Amino acid sequence: MDGEDEQPTAPRAPGNRAVVLGVLAATVAVLLVQAVSGTSARLVLLLVFLPALLAGLGTVAQTVAASVWVTAVVVAHSVLFPPGDLPARLGTLLGVVAAEAAVIGLCARRVRRERQLSRMRQVAVALQRQLLRPLPVTTPDVRLDGLYRPLEQDAMVGGDLYDVAETPHGTRVLVGDVQGKGLLAIGTGFAVLSAFREAAFREPRLTAVADALEAAVERHNAYAEQSGEQERFVTATVLCVRAPDSNDGGTDDEGRATEVRAVNCGHLSPYLLRPDGRVEPVPLDAGLPLGLASLAATGEPRPERRFTLPGDGVLVLLTDGITEAQDASGAFYPVERGLADLAAVPADALPEALDRRARRWSGGSSRDDVTVLALRPTPEPPAPPEPPAR
Repeated sequence: MDGEDEQPTAPRAPGNRAVVLGVLAATVAVLLVQAVSGTSARLVLLLVFLPALLAGLGTVAQTVAASVWVTAVVVAHSVLFPPGDLPARLGTLLGVVAAEAAVIGLCARRVRRERQLSRMRQVAVALQRQLLRPLPVTTPDVRLDGLYRPLEQDAMVGGDLYDVAETPHGTRVLVGDVQGKGLLAIGTGFAVLSAFREAAFREPRLTAVADALEAAVERHNAYAEQSGEQERFVTATVLCVRAPDSNDGGTDDEGRATEVRAVNCGHLSPYLLRPDGRVEPVPLDAGLPLGLASLAATGEPRPERRFTLPGDGVLVLLTDGITEAQDASGAFYPVERGLADLAAVPADALPEALDRRARRWSGGSSRDDVTVLALRPTPEPPAPPEPPAR
């Protein structure tokens, strides 16, 4: 989710070819204007601004090269068209050298700071990947394929989270998104994941698992307030999937059906991709995000919704890195239509295919982390062969 601490994307350094052509073009233009102006104004000194522009965008080497070039052009111009006296000539030269030295120093400082921020972001991404469980995961109830893609290295890491736990109560699945970005958002996500990994095994009721997550976010926010940090909320969906008993005869026209229970805490509703290619948003009761339950007028527990996952169906869980992908006109990516177009794609390849389409829609840019989970029932193991008759 977009939060207050979202940082703008840092500009990329221009290529050496573009820098050389730009500097030469600017030099020629200034010298031509100087030649045709017919005045004594030293317009050549305008070239001093070229390294200053590069200091904010380019590399240190590019800035040094442009500074040396500009200094050489100014010196050559002073020799060919000297000012009235030697002191003025020396003053001009010293002023240019001092300005270029300051510009190079500022560029070096900027590059050093960007490298430090890049290392911090890499640490944040590595930490987040360590907190999230590797995919795919297969349990007796479900097969979970998925994709987690953090923001580009020049942007703040987001707060997507997910987990899956094989418990005596069934397979519990969590997908969520922390408000904001950065290490503080990861800290809130860690509190949620820790609470889920404990409550998923301890609590027989799914609503009690959601209550445990709510309590974890409230405790984390209380600690954050004491530390002077920003309080955060988390959108999440908690699911419990249990495969039907092989002896109950619970099948339909689309294969062995699996019961899914879900508690929604302000998160995006999942999509059900049926074997015939139909895509249906699963209507879950909208609940408040984790950390905001105290705003509810009643103290009733969060509602639980039950639905059936066909044996050959796929349940797709998302975060808003997909749904908020925008094209040049500002239109959001049509997830339902995109999933319908990908109906023939195998479930294990569906998350990456959906991510590619969303990135193509947005021109390759991303505003948030991307998490796509494809959940399908674990295929029923084949019956053991009968022993040969004697």
